[in-house]
Parts: sequence; structure tokens; C-alpha cells
Amino acid sequence: MVTAYLCLGSNQGDRIGYIQQAASLFKGTEGINIVTTSSFYETEPWGMDSENLFVNAVMQISTSLTPDELLNAIKIIETTLGRIDDTTAEGTYADRCIDIDIIFYDDTIINTPNLTIPHPHFHKRAFMIVPMLEIAQDFIHPVFKKTVSKLYDELDNPEMVCLYGTRL
Repeated sequence: MVTAYLCLGSNQGDRIGYIQQAASLFKGTEGINIVTTSSFYETEPWGMDSENLFVNAVMQISTSLTPDELLNAIKIIETTLGRIDDTTAEGTYADRCIDIDIIFYDDTIINTPNLTIPHPHFHKRAFMIVPMLEIAQDFIHPVFKKTVSKLYDELDNPEMVCLYGTRL
């Protein structure tokens, strides 16, 4: 079993409901055990133009799935919840009912056409770092060799991230 961290987000419809449904589907997925979750955070969109704020949370899991198997499980959960291909024609991000990213998979580094771990933008995204601070502030980024806390301290112009309230 390995430890992995996932970021879950939504900026359409029942944002918290979509994240809770995703967590429930993870609980029912063989080879995945939820260890802990962060609180919910309301966040500004990053890298896209949208008037809709996101709700984000980070989940720590223990898994026997390989990184590719985990990615496939994520895609199935996103599709089950109604996510469609939401990248615009210009290749930019668009609003989505659910978005699940693998942030870390232990200290594994992967860079293939289908999967990049650690998440390539983690160190730039307060909406990922702040919830991660809550559950694993001392985790060391395998590329930068810095803790999550140190990466937070080094953020340039972080987007707004506010505690939303309840946990998953």
C-alpha cells in the first residue's frame, strides 16, 4: 500500500455535494482506503476565467492501485458524476462539476503523456497547498525537496482560499 494525495474540486451546481459523492465513490473502490481529508475551502478559479468560485478539498488515501490504475479510477468517478471533456478549444480550463487530481503518489516521480506526478502546478496553487497544509504540512515534495509548508511560504501572489466550513 502506498500513500497518495488527491485534490477534489467543483465550481458548478452542488459543489460540496459533488465532492462528497466523489469521496463516497472512492470508499467503494477496491484498493483505495481514505485515510483523512481536509476541510472544504472556497477558492478563486486558477488559470481560467470564470465567475464561479470553486470548493476544494484534499484527500489522503492508502492504495494498492498503480498510478495508472488510480488515474483510471479517478476518470471513472468523474464520468459517473457527469464530468465531460471541459477543456476549451483554446486549451484552457472551463467550469466543471468535479475535478480530481493526483497531487502525490508517495515520493514517486512520473512524467508520461497521460500522467505527471507530482502534480506539475502544485507549488503554484494555493487551492491545493492550503488544504494539504491541514493534513500533511511536513510532506516533502519529491522534486523540489521542500515541505508543503515551505512551498506555501514561497507562493507568489496566491489566489484567495477561504475555509468553507465542514469536512468531507
